[in-house]
Amino acid sequence: MASTHGGSNKMQQRKEKRRLFAAADNSAMMKQIQATHQPDGREVDVKPIIQIVDQVLIQLIARSIEGHHEKSENEKLEAAAALAEFDMLDSLAFVIHKISCELSCKCSGSGDAHGSTMVLLNYLSSYAWHGKVVLTLASFSVVFGEFWLVAEMSTKENTLAKSVALLKQLPDIVENSSSLMPQFDAVNKLVKASLDVTMCIVKFKELPSQYISQDSPPMSLASAYIPIASYWVIRSIVACSSQISGFIGMRNESMSSATEAWELSSLAHKMASIYEHLNNQLDQCYRAIEERMQIEAFHNLVRLFETVHIDNMKILRALIYAKDDFPPLIDGTTKTKTSLEILRRKHVLLLISDLDLSQEEIMVLDNLYKDAKARGEGHYEMVWIPVVEKSSWNEAANQKFEYLQSMMAWYSVRDPFIIEPSVIKYIKEVWNFTKKAIVVALDPQGRLSSPNAIHMIWIWGNLAFPFTREKEESMWKQEIWSLELLVDGIDPSVLEWMTEGKFICLYGGEDLEWISKFTTAALSVAKAGGFELEMVYVGKSNAKERMQKMINTFATRKFSYYWPNVTSIWFFWARLESMLYSKLQHGRTVENDEIMSEVMTVLSFDGSDQGWAIFCRGASEMARAKGDTALTSLLEFDKWKENIDKLGLVQALKDYLDQLHTPHHCNRLILPGSTGGIPQKVVCAECGRQMEKYFMYRCCVE
Repeated sequence: MASTHGGSNKMQQRKEKRRLFAAADNSAMMKQIQATHQPDGREVDVKPIIQIVDQVLIQLIARSIEGHHEKSENEKLEAAAALAEFDMLDSLAFVIHKISCELSCKCSGSGDAHGSTMVLLNYLSSYAWHGKVVLTLASFSVVFGEFWLVAEMSTKENTLAKSVALLKQLPDIVENSSSLMPQFDAVNKLVKASLDVTMCIVKFKELPSQYISQDSPPMSLASAYIPIASYWVIRSIVACSSQISGFIGMRNESMSSATEAWELSSLAHKMASIYEHLNNQLDQCYRAIEERMQIEAFHNLVRLFETVHIDNMKILRALIYAKDDFPPLIDGTTKTKTSLEILRRKHVLLLISDLDLSQEEIMVLDNLYKDAKARGEGHYEMVWIPVVEKSSWNEAANQKFEYLQSMMAWYSVRDPFIIEPSVIKYIKEVWNFTKKAIVVALDPQGRLSSPNAIHMIWIWGNLAFPFTREKEESMWKQEIWSLELLVDGIDPSVLEWMTEGKFICLYGGEDLEWISKFTTAALSVAKAGGFELEMVYVGKSNAKERMQKMINTFATRKFSYYWPNVTSIWFFWARLESMLYSKLQHGRTVENDEIMSEVMTVLSFDGSDQGWAIFCRGASEMARAKGDTALTSLLEFDKWKENIDKLGLVQALKDYLDQLHTPHHCNRLILPGSTGGIPQKVVCAECGRQMEKYFMYRCCVE
């Protein structure tokens, strides 16, 4: 029963509150409030006033809660700084004095709070809404402050204060602290709520007009609500002033305190609702402003890249960090903080990635970066710019960031969040960054050499410096489809075998049964044919954990020579993908480019579920086939061995593979969807027909 009775009391209070305040929020009342508003364009600098008011009210609230309040040194310094900067026009001092008199004289007793509020609104008619509430709050600070100065000093044997307190019949706040606490508590809460709403109204006035229009939805909604919010701030101040005036004589203390404390509490509740609504609108305005500012910054960045500069500093400052308050980079070698100045007039590579940047990518880049520094030719600097989401940032993400940063010999940004959202937008929309790492190359003047030089870097390393499109075209003109192109920069042993004229077989896949049969057959053919054979297992792409298991198996079963680390396997396939994307960016097709055709063939081999093999001798003699066909050709060596003397080993094998070829095939080419540049049309490297496009979503948890 007790809980039911308590619930009915709360419901009754809510009904009474609605009746008390509903009348003031209807359209008729709104018209009455708006009718008092006749601003004459005068501007009031409310910032210094609100700073002083904030200092005063915070101190007074603390006094009423704790009794005598001694300021800390910091509080004293803050107050002194605010007072030192305070410079107010004499006319405003008179306005504040006049309103203080109104609050002291006409708000005493149980007068008409609405009428008193309207009197003040009429008096302040020529001021903007934020000016009205700040000046009213400043006036109340005078009233409240004078009350506390007299009340507090009268307890300290101050004769003048005692005399004034006696004339006003003020209570002894020390002796009566417990009985006065409900009234002071109610006043404090309402003063604090009124100050919060006032601060909110002032913040609307401070919003930059160049980024948000008065007619835009967040601002227009707030502007329509500010007049009624201002009315309730002033009415709340009137109520607080009435309570302070009520302490004079302290007549009907118990009856008055119960009634007025409830009204103050109800007003505080309403002010909290107003603050919540206004603050929500303010947040929406801030978001709209931020969006406009970022759009402007984005377009400024676009224009900046279209402008000629004497060096790269404007570009780098715009991309990384524009301020001079702290060094934004970490030197990967010394692990010390450094400024952007270290990059002035240098070729700069921007490594852009998320936190899923692989160790393999870092290791290969590390070798290339250190090699470039050691040689001193074609030297460049590199900066890692991580693209991260603030919403998903946590301690684990921070630890991963620091771990990746610790592995890098080059520069990295000190904090991922110094990169402006407009820069992230530019990186994604102009440089087409999605998921896979890209390397943006800038020349010493900050001009864009390449929006993604990573393909050049994987294929040719530092030989592609300065990583321009022209350099890339020049490098391709020097290339033919060869074993050297396939394994360059991965394993010098294979290139040595090539120069020695050995018969070399690269093969891949994960089918251990096929691998066992194939390697056994290949060694038998080499023995029967009397030629040297070197076999290299190159694994499978995008299968790091599985490849580590395959490496362990090869170490035990000794099928053939293999690369003992997954980095070499990863790099082999990364280079092939880069060759394909590089060719695509230059508009090449399988019909007019042999290298592209052969690369797509090898990638389609990798996309199948079976093994495959490429047979080579010398620089350019090559034959390739899928697993079953390759194995059959070796098992049927006797059928084509007599052609070796006439055609050569590789050509004889290639002709026999052509004989084994059937029109029935199913080739799959799997390309990472986040790399960019995926062609709309891809033809089969085996038969020349256009391949069907499918979407594949993959999650490989190894």
